[in-house]
Amino acid sequence: MPKYVYIIPDYLDKQRLDKALTDLCKESSRSQIQKAIKNEKLILNGQIISNISAKVRENDTIELVLEEEVQAGILPANIPLDIVYEDQDLIVVNKSSTMTVHPGAGDHKETLVNALLYHSNSLSDIGGEIRPGIVHRLDKTTSGLMVVAKNNRAHAHLAGQIESGELIRQYRALVWGVVKPVEGIINLPMGRSKLDRKKMTTVKSGGKVAITHYKTIEVLHNGLFSLVECKLETGRTHQIRVHLSHGGHSIVGDQTYGNNSRKIQGSPDYLKEELKKMNHQALHSFYISFIHPVSGIRIEFEKGLPVDYNHLLEVIRKY
Repeated sequence: MPKYVYIIPDYLDKQRLDKALTDLCKESSRSQIQKAIKNEKLILNGQIISNISAKVRENDTIELVLEEEVQAGILPANIPLDIVYEDQDLIVVNKSSTMTVHPGAGDHKETLVNALLYHSNSLSDIGGEIRPGIVHRLDKTTSGLMVVAKNNRAHAHLAGQIESGELIRQYRALVWGVVKPVEGIINLPMGRSKLDRKKMTTVKSGGKVAITHYKTIEVLHNGLFSLVECKLETGRTHQIRVHLSHGGHSIVGDQTYGNNSRKIQGSPDYLKEELKKMNHQALHSFYISFIHPVSGIRIEFEKGLPVDYNHLLEVIRKY
């Protein structure tokens, strides 16, 4: 993602933020700049700003990160899907830990969206051209259950359930150490990291509400690891990963949060090779439940852990 740094000149003093940047950043459109601001990818004098109509002053310092424009016309791709349930309104799919949900910079052809376009001629378009059918997301290296909308009515209904908490998502995470207390609620607002714009972090002010309910279901290897069940009350980017890492219990295999490589080096020799094989975070969306948009009946689905995740657990239990 290209990054730009500007000092506001005198002739742009007291101008709207998006207008001033459009004047300064000739390489992009005003709509692209507005999108970046709304997505919290702009820092004004050391503070993240998401208000496009904020006013700038002479000598203000601005750092702006712009996402690469995705190629127009997302193409269907014959990629196998693990479909758990499907009817005329929705699809419940078990996403692999190697698949990105929708096209973005550097990945336009082998995403879940490309596979869905090949599989179905009917997907909602509320999410725009690059997110047909996508109601909610999972990180690329997180596996598990997602619900996809095949029409706009279903999409709006499911999105409303996410907002109201009626759509329930539960995860299993293998973490380092023993979380204390072993059961509870993590209520820590989150925002984008000022040091690395690709990462999220907990913040004391200015962030978005983020709430994770958790329960330890198994302590492994004398407390070196724990298997933790997490339930989302909100759905912020990287929420479970950031919340658990904040308390010093990052997810095994997570290369972004929690110094996973260093922790592997400090683990017993007989586990090191198995831990190194885990090339994605041990985080799996095993349960999803929601009210069907048409029938009004609550339905629920469960999906067991991926093979590599389950194998690692078996090895840890063995010792």
